[in-house]
Amino acid sequence: METVYSFTPIGVIRSPYSSLAGMPVQPGGARNALGRLELLPELVPALADLTGFSHVYLIYVFHASRGFDPRVVPYLDDTPRGLFATRAPRRPNPIGLSVVAVESVAGNVVTVRGVDVLDGTPLLDIKPYAPGFDAPGCAIRCGWMEGRDGAVASTRADARFAPEDDGEAEKV
Repeated sequence: METVYSFTPIGVIRSPYSSLAGMPVQPGGARNALGRLELLPELVPALADLTGFSHVYLIYVFHASRGFDPRVVPYLDDTPRGLFATRAPRRPNPIGLSVVAVESVAGNVVTVRGVDVLDGTPLLDIKPYAPGFDAPGCAIRCGWMEGRDGAVASTRADARFAPEDDGEAEKV
């Protein structure tokens, strides 16, 4: 499978986090953190009607991430897990996803709350969160994460989030 795709960022995410160390590792740990999505000026028309949504998905590049390991020790656990059963930032394609609250839209700037990304992160896309599409009404299984979501608010990034790791199983 030798397909190559090219993406051009639509803007940049501004956040209070200038360093990976000490940064929240999921939006649940950054519930009150304000950020800005600074879009290319020519995309202002694409922001029409966005204020009708309380939340949006941000799709972005983990631009400070390098390489990946197929097994990682996630930040909510101490057991090596398969990479695709985690939210580790070091991935084959370093693409991130966060749900944030829309506070306001003015010109080419969207102010959001709950931002958990490094300042200067390249933004690839914005998609509205729609509970009817995104939150199935059936029971949800959370695998090894079951019952651990309470730790998200207090967990911060540490050396495990560094761009390179010499360990067999990266802790993320």
